Amino acid sequence: MEPFRFHLFVCTQHKPEGIPSCAASGSFAVLDALDREIQARGLDNEVQLTTCGCMGLCDEGPVMVVYPAGVWYRRVQPADVAEIVGAHLRDGKPVDRLVWNDAAVMKALSVEHREKFRGAMAARDKAGMLPDHLDQMIRGFMPSRCILTALELDVFTAVGDGANAEQIGTRIHANARAACMLLNALVALGLLSKSGDDYKNTPESARFFVQGSKDNHRDGLLHTANIWHRWSTLTGAVRSGTSVPIDRGDDRKDDHDDANWTRNFITAMQRHAKDRAPLVVKALGTAGIHRILDLGGGSGAYSIAFAKAIPEVRCEILDIPEVVPLTAEYVSQAGVSARVGLRPGDMLRDDFGSGYDLIMLNAICHMFSEEQNQDIFRRAHQALAPHGRLVAQDFILNPDKTGPQHAALFSLNMLVGTDAGASYSEVEYNHWMKAAGFTEVSRINLPGPSSLIVGLGL
Repeated sequence: MEPFRFHLFVCTQHKPEGIPSCAASGSFAVLDALDREIQARGLDNEVQLTTCGCMGLCDEGPVMVVYPAGVWYRRVQPADVAEIVGAHLRDGKPVDRLVWNDAAVMKALSVEHREKFRGAMAARDKAGMLPDHLDQMIRGFMPSRCILTALELDVFTAVGDGANAEQIGTRIHANARAACMLLNALVALGLLSKSGDDYKNTPESARFFVQGSKDNHRDGLLHTANIWHRWSTLTGAVRSGTSVPIDRGDDRKDDHDDANWTRNFITAMQRHAKDRAPLVVKALGTAGIHRILDLGGGSGAYSIAFAKAIPEVRCEILDIPEVVPLTAEYVSQAGVSARVGLRPGDMLRDDFGSGYDLIMLNAICHMFSEEQNQDIFRRAHQALAPHGRLVAQDFILNPDKTGPQHAALFSLNMLVGTDAGASYSEVEYNHWMKAAGFTEVSRINLPGPSSLIVGLGL
């Protein structure tokens, strides 16, 4: 049974560099071209497009199979896609020049590939070689550090519409030889292209990494560069049980008090929060909400979302003095300054006030210890109006704390970045809520890595 008129399978199997594969031959570009062409011709509801693993014909890639007839295509390029979609998927006529129908040869090549692969894997195992997936995890910092350095130096903006290594090195105040090595690595990673001695941005790098572009993420991603420096202290943090100073080999030992660090942090948080805020509003609803206290509101994305959804609501954001001026910029840009107030302070010490229908802790609890969170929950319960709610949005660990992977790794992020922060489990949040006096505690799962824990007051 085929629920669609045609079902396409495109091999996107990655293999070690230097070994023939459909991915190395450009199958992802073919996949993207197929998706766009199928949409453009209005065939979305007739064609199912699926990626798949190795078909054993790597030297002939990119390989694609079209069912239900089982038509095999080989060496497909993006330039062939319009013809395949028009002739085969629209008119039902396969493109003969790309069809591979020599079944005997195909089977022989596939069997040969399978046996070579099994033999190679057996030889590697016998020799005690490190498996590829372990090697890739261990070396995963290399491409990451390459990109983060490029962002710190603002390489992609310096590339502009095209320049050579010497010109780019001058613009970023870097050694020309070293800049050339970095640029070549960025080409290898697919973030730049090179023609002769000149480098150019790819469509992706131009869109997301160049200053002045509409979707520029550089400022927010510089927070990730700051995190990278913190993660270099993980060994010391594990030994000591808390974060340790960064030694970057210069006069800077720690960036947390730096104004640029704070701005980059808030920019990064805004990048995530602006998309999640409407999901939180939808999940919690708007009924009965007149006053909101947003603890550690950062960019104000969640208060802004509620202010736009509830015309009569009054929100108050409590955050540290260094953040409040940045929050004011986002609130002003959103046009809700009259209904979103700002209060500089310390949520660990300051009185919260009273009479709130909703108190929010969005991506806050992981910064604090169990004892600090318990105290915040207790004081939040006292600050709520009757039947008010406390909502904590965070990365929630499984009961044994070994997953999800993102939450488990983020717990280490808090180890290297805070005095006593961590990711916590749903069991812990439930215990804290009930100990604080909340009568009902529920979990709301949102799309993405974080969830809501909601406590209902008396």
